[in-house]
Amino acid sequence: MTPLNLFVRNCWYVAAWSHEITTSLFTRTILGEPICMYRNTEGTLVAVADRCAHRGAPLSLGRIEGDSVRCMYHGLKFNQSGVCVEVPAQERTPPGLCIRSYPTVERNNWIWIWMGDPKMADAADIVDTWPLGNAAWPYRPGYYHYAAPHMLICDNLLDFSHIGYVHPTTLGGTENIALNRPKVTRAANSVRVERWLLDEVPAPFHTRVAQFSGRVDRWHFYDFHVPGVLVMHSGVQATGTGAPEGRIAGALEFRSCQAVTPETTASAHYFYAVPRNFAIDNTEVTETVFLDIVTAFEEDRVMIEAQARNLEFAVGWKMNPIAADAGLAQFRWLMERRLLAEQEPNPADPKPAFSTET
Repeated sequence: MTPLNLFVRNCWYVAAWSHEITTSLFTRTILGEPICMYRNTEGTLVAVADRCAHRGAPLSLGRIEGDSVRCMYHGLKFNQSGVCVEVPAQERTPPGLCIRSYPTVERNNWIWIWMGDPKMADAADIVDTWPLGNAAWPYRPGYYHYAAPHMLICDNLLDFSHIGYVHPTTLGGTENIALNRPKVTRAANSVRVERWLLDEVPAPFHTRVAQFSGRVDRWHFYDFHVPGVLVMHSGVQATGTGAPEGRIAGALEFRSCQAVTPETTASAHYFYAVPRNFAIDNTEVTETVFLDIVTAFEEDRVMIEAQARNLEFAVGWKMNPIAADAGLAQFRWLMERRLLAEQEPNPADPKPAFSTET
């Protein structure tokens, strides 16, 4: 299994919701690196290391001056590229006095950051989360901080058999979800999971926003992308009206987008939203959907953080796979391959001047 404490760096991670980054300094730790983010005078995103090159003080405790940020410990000023442009009482700034800047892209209300080799950053590789930028699919944005490794959260999202047990009064409604094994397929950088639940009761979550006269068909189709981004089409429709054959009419449809970004080896950021295609002008429905999702995701958080605490003491213990682990096993395989690829030496790199081998 993929180690829980290693990071894939050469990929795009969600760093924030668009509304979180303003003309004030904002800090968030990603992959163990504190990042200082803000918008310059033109509204463009700036992301630099939140660590002054002088004594390591947080730049997020500084102040913005034009498009630059000044450290309020000893007054050094850095431009948006991370170059030091001013040192008090010093006419010349040393050329090595700089901080790292990070490629960022703002798309569909998410801010993406590239934590690896900047020469490899290609915005075309960013996962398409179009529902987050489509007014016809309203939602309220959400965020959770997890005291658990990011891969445990990914595991949870790749195995919905837990829904009937962890979420009986919200997203579940029946434990029969675990009896319907999904179709799992692996692509180059993602895993697709397709699950039907036919002729069943609607979830409590569904009955709080709509009325149903009888039993329903439910579905969860989603792609889970490296390094931890879920894009899902789910829905519920009256049984016998053709949903399994592709005739979706009058269904409650949802286009959930969720992203898990490691903070440290033992903590993570969780960004989520559940856009819908019904009652799009009804703000009460938006609030009801959001609060139900918050309740359900809090149920996940309690379980996953308890699992993480348990695993801290499980030295030498290994998880035992079952059939329901198909999706998460495929995703961990993808992550492991990406990790190995990043750790392989580049033939173009110079060889060491000496060897420590005897």
